[in-house]
Amino acid sequence: MGGCATKENKENKPADESDGKAAAMVDAATMEKLEAGFSKLQASDSKSLLKKYLTKEVFDALKNKKTSFGSTLLDCIQSGIENLDSGVGIYAPDAESYTVFADLFDPIIEDYHNGFKKTDKHPPKNWGDVETLGNLDPGSEFIVSTRVRCGRSMEGYPFNPCLTEGQYKEMEDKVSSTLSGLEGELKGTFYPLTGMSKEVQQKLIDDHFLFKEGDRFLQAANACRFWPTGRGIYHNENKTFLIWCNEEDHLRIISMQMGGDLKQVYKRLVTAVNDIEKRIPFSHNDRLGFLTFCPTNLGTTVRASVHIKLPKLAADKAKLEEVASKYHLQVRGTRGEHTEAEGGVYDISNKRRMGLTEYDAVKEMYDGIAELIKIEKSL
Repeated sequence: MGGCATKENKENKPADESDGKAAAMVDAATMEKLEAGFSKLQASDSKSLLKKYLTKEVFDALKNKKTSFGSTLLDCIQSGIENLDSGVGIYAPDAESYTVFADLFDPIIEDYHNGFKKTDKHPPKNWGDVETLGNLDPGSEFIVSTRVRCGRSMEGYPFNPCLTEGQYKEMEDKVSSTLSGLEGELKGTFYPLTGMSKEVQQKLIDDHFLFKEGDRFLQAANACRFWPTGRGIYHNENKTFLIWCNEEDHLRIISMQMGGDLKQVYKRLVTAVNDIEKRIPFSHNDRLGFLTFCPTNLGTTVRASVHIKLPKLAADKAKLEEVASKYHLQVRGTRGEHTEAEGGVYDISNKRRMGLTEYDAVKEMYDGIAELIKIEKSL
């Protein structure tokens, strides 16, 4: 399955390899898989962004390149080649891949993130004025629950496919000792997946907190090696604040609660991220914002969502979609992507994560949901 070169190989290479010599960097076996994979993709009727933008020119320009972690084009595209039904089909095995393989990542990012061009720059981090948000549904008639999450990568470590077993353990130690310093309502417990007792496991499943080993898309991207080493879950006592360590991203930071009080949920997340950031440096890029494993999560990495009951609007799917697209909202079934709305409950979130600030991404969702509720009441 390819996989990144180890640190040892990396350090034995001469530092000044010019592109001329780079041709020798990708070994014959990898090149064979790349050529076969490219042919398979070209012959398929895949609708993925990978197929759309991996032209012969781009393929030839990138097939010999490697990052300093040893990642090749194969590491980026193998999930999309194995899963021809992917929507996107590409992952970044390390932060450098976004630069080294920019000829492929840039057009995919532009397509997914509403025209975020390679000349565009993501704005600096700005959580805005939390106090300007409020409770979207004080009467608790429509909104079941509210959740805001963001992803973060720890500086100095590659993403999942390149991590060694030792690095997974090291990261888990850093994360658990950092989180043990959280106070107030964020104070909680870190549960490593390694050696987890059946009781704890069941408790986390019942709370919908436990994440499973990755799906076939992540498996094919080599994102599940050394499982469950280095993976863990942290949550506070009220179960309103949750962190996933080394699931898809190094850190997924999540704030949530029942009801529609977005201000409270957002405020908790902002407080937590600011606190953790003081202790753990995060991977950030001036152009792309915060760096994540999947290019769909770049920029703010923020996904603000509600589980919401809109029975009347649900009967008028077109109207629901029209309002959703006006506010750049994504409408999903109750259990996330590719699921049905159970009992008329939808999962609705902001779609835009790049080219706008954290505050604007959340405010867009806030305004859109307020509008949906207003329409639902009027029907």
